[in-house]
Amino acid sequence: MRKLSFGAALALAVLCAGFSGDAEAKCFKKSASGTATTVDGAKFQVKEAILQSFDWGVWAAFMASGTTPGYRVSTPAYKCSPGGMGYNCRGTSTICKTS
Repeated sequence: MRKLSFGAALALAVLCAGFSGDAEAKCFKKSASGTATTVDGAKFQVKEAILQSFDWGVWAAFMASGTTPGYRVSTPAYKCSPGGMGYNCRGTSTICKTS
C-alpha cells in the first residue's frame, strides 16, 4: 500500500507540473549586491552579479557586446547607500527566457 501511495503521489505531482503557467516557468527574479567607489560602478557590479548568478555565458556576452542572448533582463531596481569602499548597492531583476 505504501508503494502505491507514493506512486500515486508522484504521478499527481508530475501531472500538476504539466499545468504550471508558461510565463511562470520562463521568468524568475535574481538579486545581488555590489560595492564600488561610485554609485554607477556599484550598480554595474550588481548587474554583473545578477547575470553571473544564472548563466556565465550570458554574462560573457553582455561584457563583450552589451546583449543577453536568449534572455530578457529587466533593469535592476536599486537601493544604494554610502559605505564600504564608497557605495553599496543592492538590486533585483526579472529575467525571462526568450528562446
